[in-house]
Amino acid sequence: MISSHEELTESVIGAAIEVHRVLGSGLAEVHYKRALSIELRLRGISHELEALVELHYKGFSLGEGKIDILVEDTLIVELKTVEALHDAHTKQVVAYLKAKDAPAGLLLNFSHSTLREGIRRVVN
Repeated sequence: MISSHEELTESVIGAAIEVHRVLGSGLAEVHYKRALSIELRLRGISHELEALVELHYKGFSLGEGKIDILVEDTLIVELKTVEALHDAHTKQVVAYLKAKDAPAGLLLNFSHSTLREGIRRVVN
């Protein structure tokens, strides 16, 4: 387990950059998700693929949402392969942050020539 939230975030970004360096852009989101899961496992970072989160409205269940990758039960990671990130993508992460009561998330867009262009940090 990584000691601080910032260290955890930086470790996940490093893992994602490695995935992008090896695979490049152009694949489907599911392939990046699987590769990032492998890279996190190789780095000893605990995570869950497609973690379910219960969504509520005024105390009533709306069903479950699916987080792409939940890292160490505190960091929400959503992956995209789109031309550009939009507010709707950020709002999805914010909704999951609230539902999971998590402090922060990462939105990673693997469609850019370098991953650094496609990283968006989101805080609750």
